[in-house]
Amino acid sequence: MKVETRLFFYGVPFFVPVALIYGFLTNWSEWVGIIGILLVGGLSLMIGFYLGFTGRRVGLRPEDRRDAEIHEGSGEQGHFSPWSWWPLVLGLSAAGGFLGLAVGWWILYISAGLAAIALVGWVYEYSRGDHAH
Repeated sequence: MKVETRLFFYGVPFFVPVALIYGFLTNWSEWVGIIGILLVGGLSLMIGFYLGFTGRRVGLRPEDRRDAEIHEGSGEQGHFSPWSWWPLVLGLSAAGGFLGLAVGWWILYISAGLAAIALVGWVYEYSRGDHAH
């Protein structure tokens, strides 16, 4: 994860000066943009730190070595649910929540309830039914 770590760490010295330049060009009158760009720099730092910490704990992947072969990255990559409908329901409820912020709070409450149901369904979909473990 060396490449990913460096990529996100290089974002920090980019975004902080960009925020200062943005503040200078707007005569320090547009604080939302300045704070937003600084927060993007902070998020880049947090992601880079996490990837660096995880990379030291996990060790080198085939993508991190120059002498690695293609077949070293083959095999099981994780557990995925290609037939699951819960991510779609959760995404739609998140979209409804943002719509509720713009249109009316009552939509937000309905979407929050739907999101809770979708999250519980997604977490526990392998605990019951045909795919129980």
